[in-house]
Amino acid sequence: MRTQQSIAVTLVACMLTTAVAAASLAPGTLLNGTITQDYSSNHAYVGERVELTNVTNDDGSGTVTRGRLYGQVVAVQPAGQGTPGKIRFHFSRLVLANGAVYAVDSHVTGVQANTKSNAAKEAGGAIAGMLVGNAIGKTLFHVGGFGLLGAAGGFLLAKNNRQNVDVPAGSVVQVELTSVTRRQSS
Repeated sequence: MRTQQSIAVTLVACMLTTAVAAASLAPGTLLNGTITQDYSSNHAYVGERVELTNVTNDDGSGTVTRGRLYGQVVAVQPAGQGTPGKIRFHFSRLVLANGAVYAVDSHVTGVQANTKSNAAKEAGGAIAGMLVGNAIGKTLFHVGGFGLLGAAGGFLLAKNNRQNVDVPAGSVVQVELTSVTRRQSS
């Protein structure tokens, strides 16, 4: 008799937990999670799998804890001359700690990404431009002053060279749910 009562109580508790989690997973819900591997706009590819662990509600309500979000890289743009590096993720499946599985549509609203400063590259471009400008001016025209022109050109060329975006493993990613559908447990 007591065993049946404890099983019934456990089932009711699980159902309530699932109901609370389902109620908190409405469109507009913000979730935070930790990305499991490194991604870079220089090396990532469209279709590459992405996983977030330790997914929790952003509001601190505790209705989602220790969840996992699964998705993929949906867009990549390597950095180049005048083109900044970009990488975009999309998450489509959420698995809660209790085993409940949800098909979700989402968009990333925040990510801890690293980009390098162009300052050293700009200084190097200015110095290289100055040396080339001086060499051209003295060799072709037998006059000085072309170093300043070369320095400006080298600086502008380096300034326009953009850096890749790196998202290291362990970075926090924030995702906003735009739709949520409950699936059978996995």
